Amino acid sequence: MKTQKSLLLARVILIALCIGYAQESSHPASLYDLNSKLNKIAESYVKLVLAVGQHDSNYVDAYYGPQEWLTIAQTNKKPLGVIKQDAISLAAALDSLSSANKEEVLQLRHQYLKKQLSSLIARVEVLGGKKLTFEEEAKAYYDVAPPAFSDEHFQKIIAELDSTVPGTGPIAERIDKFRRQFLIPPDKLDSVFRAAIFECRQRTKKHIALPENENFRLEYVRHKSWGGYNWYKGIARV
Repeated sequence: MKTQKSLLLARVILIALCIGYAQESSHPASLYDLNSKLNKIAESYVKLVLAVGQHDSNYVDAYYGPQEWLTIAQTNKKPLGVIKQDAISLAAALDSLSSANKEEVLQLRHQYLKKQLSSLIARVEVLGGKKLTFEEEAKAYYDVAPPAFSDEHFQKIIAELDSTVPGTGPIAERIDKFRRQFLIPPDKLDSVFRAAIFECRQRTKKHIALPENENFRLEYVRHKSWGGYNWYKGIARV
């Protein structure tokens, strides 16, 4: 559950969500009107996510929008109940709009906002004490249904591993032993990663012209729920 939760909470709010793709001068008025309404709802959605972040420090993984929005969220902490009602109102506003027969990008944006708001409402309810099963969380947070397999399905996989992984004894111990062959010794970790980053750059340059100021800063941490992560810092820096 910890891994699942970390995946849920690693949310990146891209302020581009709030930037309309259409320009009034180059698109029909009806398209611009819908896009403009979606812009307002999207802006309110981002502000609600920042508000949820004040109740759950892991909810907002990175934020690149106006500092003013974040400051307001931090100084005027909204109660969970208020956040939920605001989100429900936004969802109702989305339901009142129709993207049928509109450009595909508007249809996708409309549906994306609906799913994101639904996920936000579910998270607020859980923060408020509501209990969900794994399957319910998967549906509420990600709009997916985890597959269900019989015991025979897993027994077949274990049998295949048993015939593939070298050694004798319990399959779990053999897999663990096999994996340990590929662990990088602590004293070589930095050299290996820097060599890997260098090679990635070299291969990327064969296909993409990287900016001159492009930079990747490498840091090592411990006791995190994830094995590796990266944050875009802006101006071609990670």
